[in-house]
Amino acid sequence: MHTAISLAVTVLVGVVIYIEWAAHMISGGAYPIWFIFGAPLAALAIPALLTAVWITLSWLFRAVRPEEARIGLPGLARLYGREMLAIALSVPRMIAYRWLMSDPPPAPAEAPVLLLHGVMCNAGVWSPMRRYLADRGIAPIYALSYGPPLASIDRFADQVAEKMGAIRHATGAAQVIVIGHSMGGLVARAYMRRYGTADVRRVITIGTPHQGSMLAKLFPGRSLSQMRPRNAWLDELRSATVDREPPIVSLWSWHDSMVAPQTSSVLERAENIALMGVGHNALLTDTQVMKRVADEIERAAHGKPPVPGDTESAVDHLAAG
Repeated sequence: MHTAISLAVTVLVGVVIYIEWAAHMISGGAYPIWFIFGAPLAALAIPALLTAVWITLSWLFRAVRPEEARIGLPGLARLYGREMLAIALSVPRMIAYRWLMSDPPPAPAEAPVLLLHGVMCNAGVWSPMRRYLADRGIAPIYALSYGPPLASIDRFADQVAEKMGAIRHATGAAQVIVIGHSMGGLVARAYMRRYGTADVRRVITIGTPHQGSMLAKLFPGRSLSQMRPRNAWLDELRSATVDREPPIVSLWSWHDSMVAPQTSSVLERAENIALMGVGHNALLTDTQVMKRVADEIERAAHGKPPVPGDTESAVDHLAAG
């Protein structure tokens, strides 16, 4: 709710300022048509600036990339455009999250899915992924919007526990497949550390900073402090042992625009799947990612292990970085 209200107010203020400025210019003799066609460009101005800042910072703190992971200027241009569009489109989705991501009606199910979002977001960011999964016949799909935004990840884990109980009650399922984007992957692991893994069938993380991100040092908040590299909370999470740990799949990008160094998304006990040319927010709308997530859900639902990733190579790159 906090994120949706903040974004709605920000958008409303921006629209009012733009209309007042356009009216002032038109009263001075400017052509109205320029302001009509200029409105979409004005709406993209902030996402364009933010994307440029994130990509620049993630490059400054980047991991050592192998030669085959270099995309050149054309690839960088595509990455920038896709990431900017992903950020821009996430705003209306997060404002309308209550309508886009409402829970399905109670019904028996063996392998329900729970989606966990990243920092400063809400369940609305999952709208394209949910639509893709539904088209693949995957159901039921639940999502949780936890908060307040900058609270402790452990507090979010407590909210996940309540949601997991509600899902099991609504579906009769003994276990839930959990998918986390960015901080959501850490929330899933924090949940398992605190509440165990008996009710988790599989965990899929997407662009999760398992080893932290340097960009988290630039912002305040408890959850951000827990995502800074080499902090005590991450160390405790890494060393935590849980009984009967479920399979974990980590999907990550060599060109993640918010997790830096990018190899921070590598998790030693997971199947690590490296992608190229995809920014942090665009991971949620990337066709490769959505297909792999759907495949893993279906494998988990049928009791099959994850498709093996290049875990040894990924861990080697993590050590080198």
